[in-house]
Amino acid sequence: MTARIPEKATVDGLEDRWNSAWEDQGTYRFDATVERQQVYSIDTPPPTVSGSLHVGHVFSYTHTDVVARFKRMNGREVFYPMGWDDNGLPTERRVQNYFGVRCDPTLPYVEGYEPPFEGGEGKSVKAADQQPISRRNFIELCERLTEEDEQQFEHLWRRLGLSVDWSRTYQTISPSSQAVAQQAFLRSLKRGEAYQAEAPTLWDVTFRTAVAQAELEDRERPGAYHRLAFEPAGDMEEATGSFESVWIETTRPELLAACVALVAHPDDERYQGLFGKHVRTPLFGVEVPVVPHRLAQPDKGSGIAMICTFGDVTDVIWWRELNLPMRSILGRDGRVLTEAPAGLESEAAQAAYAEIAGMTVFSAQKRMVEMLREADLMDGDPKPIQHPVKFFEKGDKPLEIVTSRQWYIANGGRDAQLRTALLGRGEELEFVPSHMGKRYENWVNGLTGDWLISRQRFFGVPIPVWYPLDADGEIVWDSPILPSEESLPVDPSADVAPGFSEDQRDVPGGFTGEKDIMDTWATSSLTPQIVCGWRDDPALFAKTFPMDLRPQGQDIIRTWLFSTVVRSHLEHGALPWKHAAISGWILDPDRKKMSKSKGNVVTPLGLLEQHGSDAVRYWAASARLGTDAAFDEGQMKIGRRLANKVLNASKFALGATGIATAANSSLDEGIAATAHVTSQAVTEPLDRALLAALADVVDAATTAFGSYDHTRALEQAETLFWTFCDDYVELVKTRAYDGAAPGEDIDPLAACSAGAASARATLVIALDTFLRLFAPFLPFATEEVWSWFREGTVHRAPWPEAAPLRELAGAESPALVAAAGEALATLRKLKSEAKVSQRTELVSVDLLVPEAKVAAVHSARGDLMAAGRVQSLQIVDAVAALDASVDGGDSDGSSEEIADPTVMRTENAVLAQ
Repeated sequence: MTARIPEKATVDGLEDRWNSAWEDQGTYRFDATVERQQVYSIDTPPPTVSGSLHVGHVFSYTHTDVVARFKRMNGREVFYPMGWDDNGLPTERRVQNYFGVRCDPTLPYVEGYEPPFEGGEGKSVKAADQQPISRRNFIELCERLTEEDEQQFEHLWRRLGLSVDWSRTYQTISPSSQAVAQQAFLRSLKRGEAYQAEAPTLWDVTFRTAVAQAELEDRERPGAYHRLAFEPAGDMEEATGSFESVWIETTRPELLAACVALVAHPDDERYQGLFGKHVRTPLFGVEVPVVPHRLAQPDKGSGIAMICTFGDVTDVIWWRELNLPMRSILGRDGRVLTEAPAGLESEAAQAAYAEIAGMTVFSAQKRMVEMLREADLMDGDPKPIQHPVKFFEKGDKPLEIVTSRQWYIANGGRDAQLRTALLGRGEELEFVPSHMGKRYENWVNGLTGDWLISRQRFFGVPIPVWYPLDADGEIVWDSPILPSEESLPVDPSADVAPGFSEDQRDVPGGFTGEKDIMDTWATSSLTPQIVCGWRDDPALFAKTFPMDLRPQGQDIIRTWLFSTVVRSHLEHGALPWKHAAISGWILDPDRKKMSKSKGNVVTPLGLLEQHGSDAVRYWAASARLGTDAAFDEGQMKIGRRLANKVLNASKFALGATGIATAANSSLDEGIAATAHVTSQAVTEPLDRALLAALADVVDAATTAFGSYDHTRALEQAETLFWTFCDDYVELVKTRAYDGAAPGEDIDPLAACSAGAASARATLVIALDTFLRLFAPFLPFATEEVWSWFREGTVHRAPWPEAAPLRELAGAESPALVAAAGEALATLRKLKSEAKVSQRTELVSVDLLVPEAKVAAVHSARGDLMAAGRVQSLQIVDAVAALDASVDGGDSDGSSEEIADPTVMRTENAVLAQ
């Protein structure tokens, strides 16, 4: 018979063994037959499939897992699926780099296509050298690479010990997810929440796609102010009698051809006489009005600015609110359009425009500055500045604003009533920590428009509409053709519109399919509907939605959290979950946030292999929700030490109680021995005090978990555990062995002294409780020990309760354990200072104890003498001893001679020779 309890316990290798067992036994499999009130459902973040996970993912996903494990041990049936966010720009970009290709939808499909390059991220392949391939070939490569990445992700999550139900994984690009996203879109369209509009759009010229407000970030970039002269037009000369130029300062002189007005603040006295009059644009000679608006900044530049269509978001606001004409000059490729816009009909304007037509923004600006200098229309040299410029969060070039037809979903940006309702949802939602709710509120209040959901990309959920073509082959945008919900998912670029045949595609009188796809957030915002079975499994949906928890990072409150609230509010009139647990960031040694874009991330697999998964989980769980944490391998080493201590302390406890002897014979005998040992009366004050302390920890940990403070739960359990190992175990060791030699086989059913029975029962009860307290944090070490003497899994065992522990403890105070531990430490210190072994006998010693602790130390006197190897121990009230010393004249009263009566100490010690 192979011993169940190993000769040398170690955390190494536990992950593979227990992951296999958990999968075989279905330990974390969700039971869909339970009642709704038993279910606890988690909307787990689907990580973006873009190559690799980093240690920040391990950090935040561990926070979720400890909650899932706690809830499961509390009798809840935990619905805990995992998904992969595998569509959208990150995946496309990775595929382009990895395979050295780019998508060209005009090309035909190639059967059996093999890419020119594979692996190493493909960063040596320049964009210009990427091989163009058809949309279908490109999507096949996306699917191929994401499948490989997802397998690696799952391996890492299993290694970390996430208690996910791996039978319920999903992909945001799967047919079922596409059907959910398209169904939600069609319903929003029918309700009027989704709509199409031709409007100025933030545009990424690299990816050639529209970008939503939530995906923007400001980056400091070098720029320059150019001081340009606008000549007064006839009405200004007549009204003012002035022929002086109006000087403006701009960072975008290349947009002069797109200028439609000058603007100043209505209260700016310098320009009040110009409002309603006109000036002529430099070089182009186009007459444009001077208008007032509250957003003009008197203290910026010369206080008067040009409005172009479009240089920035403020231009869009001015254009819309002042009802100005459109004069766009930039195309979707980021170059100046080859044809001049309306309004530039004069020969001079046409000639000036021809100089920049077809150029990139950078080249156009350079040429425009040259032309302005040649015409003496620029004052001095450009003035260098640093200023914030808007970028797509995943882009490399500044965004431009182009006019395009796009799809939107209402989000309160243009509807005050909807905005108020969504603010109300934010107040209903319980944020952890609570101050994160302010970020949600600020985002909603700062919205400037509706949610732009269409993207001009390829690997994503198609927008499910077709359009009829008129007799001239022009698209009739206002009469979209919609599929039935039963036919979803559909791809309008490949599937035929209802009522038409394929030969009518793209011909006059026929139809054309929508080519755009949905933004990835338009699918991710529906993760509760996807995982809970909104479309396909009404019974599951009724049991799991609204969900209980949305765990996520703080940086995507404005994107994932808000957009999910929007979709749930519009579709269900409810919140998608009750709680939102927001993790902090991982900081590098320079206290900077770790991110792939900064190149300062650490990949986790090596850490898990080096320190062990329990150790890495310990580091992650040591940080509270919403709090940034430093990447600290030192904490992982502490975690590994704790996990190993759980194994070794458990070995001692099971050995000293005789359970190990029985368990190594068979599990049934070990279980029987455990039941016998724990049924014995707990009679000794020290034992009862430990159980009282343990009851306090169970209460504190349970309360902490109830408020999603996993860190406090861990701190409470760990602090008492080290007291248990360093003090209590050492104090009761001799009593527990009851005359047997350490390591000797003990018969747990044999008669023993009442003191030994009390110690043994306490050891096993404490061990059982600590294993369950640590199980959410150290799943591998605790499961290993549980298997030595318990049936089933610790992760389905009930969470410990304080009441039974208090009943056993009676009226005993937990302070007794600390006092006895302090006394033992004082005796050890005496031997250390004498430079003798701790095994050296103390013939006699006086232990001076603070008055408040005398009774407690007396209660543990027998254990203290055994653990400290003391033959004769006098426990003396330190205050009484001090008073006697002073009254007897043994001291002159100087502060140096009077010992502190609140500090435990020894006197009159006699050590054995």
